[in-house]
Amino acid sequence: MILVVACVSAFSATPLIDIDGKTHDQLDGSSKLANVLYFITNDCPISNQYAPEINRICDAYAAKDVGCYLVYIDPTISKEAIRKHVGEYSHDCCAVIHDTEHALVKRINAKVTPEAALVSADGSVLYQGRINNFYAALGKPRRFVTVHDLRDAIDATLAGDAVKTPETQALGCFIPDLAIYKATQKHEHHHK
Repeated sequence: MILVVACVSAFSATPLIDIDGKTHDQLDGSSKLANVLYFITNDCPISNQYAPEINRICDAYAAKDVGCYLVYIDPTISKEAIRKHVGEYSHDCCAVIHDTEHALVKRINAKVTPEAALVSADGSVLYQGRINNFYAALGKPRRFVTVHDLRDAIDATLAGDAVKTPETQALGCFIPDLAIYKATQKHEHHHK
């Protein structure tokens, strides 16, 4: 528990800066009632499959004072490639953060893309995990979504209630450690 508090305190001075250089709220001391972080990448088919639902959730809760952020976790992707991906998947509902140093990945302890985190105005993680249960297992989508984990967490938070299931297991593409990205980039650069 002390480690979590230390992480929250260490992160509090860091505002969210989008790919256009615009500064947004910090996660602690946010002017929003809550913020949703969607950890994604452009080359994960499961993340891409969830794009319409991410857009629907952001649109549904924008007027209810819930902020939405797309957090691109691949430090090697260019801003131009991010913008192209945002356009291809109509992600105009969210501020776009490029987490080149994995500050948010580490802060939330995100493991896969897509993974969602609902963060309160004071920076507490209220929910973390899957967006819904569309995937029963990797490569095994359901015909119908029966559990809307993230929406349920947002609704509970807006009603002033505790989130009944604060953590679920997200299914998707593994987020490699930052050192792996850097080693891969050095290896590719060396062989050019």
